[in-house]
Amino acid sequence: MKTLSKLPVTIVTGFLGSGKTTLLRHMLDNAQGRRIAVIVNEFGELGIDGEILKQCAIGCTEEEANGRVYELANGCLCCTVQEEFFPVMRELVARRGDLDHILIETSGLALPKPLVQAFQWPEIRSACTVDAVITVVDSPAVAAGTFAAFPDQVDAQRKLDPNLDHESPLHELFADQLASADLVILNKADLISPADLARVRLEVAEELPPAVKIIEASSGRVPLDVLIGLGASAEEHIDGRHSHHDHHHGEGDDDHDDHDHDAFDSISIELPQADESLLLDALTQLVVKHGILRVKGFAAIPNKPMRLLIQGVGSRFDKHFDRQWGRDEARTTRLVLIGQDLDGAVLEAQLRAALSA
Repeated sequence: MKTLSKLPVTIVTGFLGSGKTTLLRHMLDNAQGRRIAVIVNEFGELGIDGEILKQCAIGCTEEEANGRVYELANGCLCCTVQEEFFPVMRELVARRGDLDHILIETSGLALPKPLVQAFQWPEIRSACTVDAVITVVDSPAVAAGTFAAFPDQVDAQRKLDPNLDHESPLHELFADQLASADLVILNKADLISPADLARVRLEVAEELPPAVKIIEASSGRVPLDVLIGLGASAEEHIDGRHSHHDHHHGEGDDDHDDHDHDAFDSISIELPQADESLLLDALTQLVVKHGILRVKGFAAIPNKPMRLLIQGVGSRFDKHFDRQWGRDEARTTRLVLIGQDLDGAVLEAQLRAALSA
């Protein structure tokens, strides 16, 4: 009987907008026959980032792609490990003979250390090992001293956690993402000057153990052999990595009530087809009026054969037509709105009113 070796797991962390999903897309596009399972950790009931990853040209059918992408919907992995993460990992462990690697993309708010510590659980540790924690750094944002491409939105999300009352919460979370890293990618390196990039490298290096490598990249284009096969076994040494939030997940702390993210509302709305400009204008007004942090979803545009992918951070929206509608697929608009103290009925009513005006 063949003994299965431990299944390697790569954890990708970094702030919103740093390029995590782009990096995973690159890794899947260059999988070179490797059988890879993906866990996408994202806010909202509609896993938009997971849907993007499913579109990667990795030589599999749609059914196979749907089978290899697992989406965790509650946002913070350190809060969902006991509820969703463990059952997903248990299913992957049962299938590890059919897999070569697992990739996990954390949300921009997730603290990586508790996730790595979850791999110390006997049932997971016996079957899996954390090959590496990769922290993706937004180099221009660090050079500008904001640490995130959208600092106001990320900082607003951090402030919703009543247990984080720091003078520089973004810097501390940034430092915690680096503290767990086995490899750091200075992404968007082509968007800043060599001098600024050198300064960012020095700033990042101050937060890292000497053995952690720092590499530069543009649009997450890093050879796959550099990203996997590091053999870090991060779960074995993660307890020795200091982070600012260690007190939230101390040893023997089984009570996660002090790390409650219930202040985040994730509202899922389904609408009929809508004029593109009218919909974007209505969403922009809604974001401003209700302080919505993030908008993600798909829209059906009249007389357009393709689906419109919409992603918004604050009042900034990116959009593009991502794929053809299926022959038997209902052409509806599905959106997820994320923020604090959101009233789904009110938001939907205001959207419908704006679209029918």
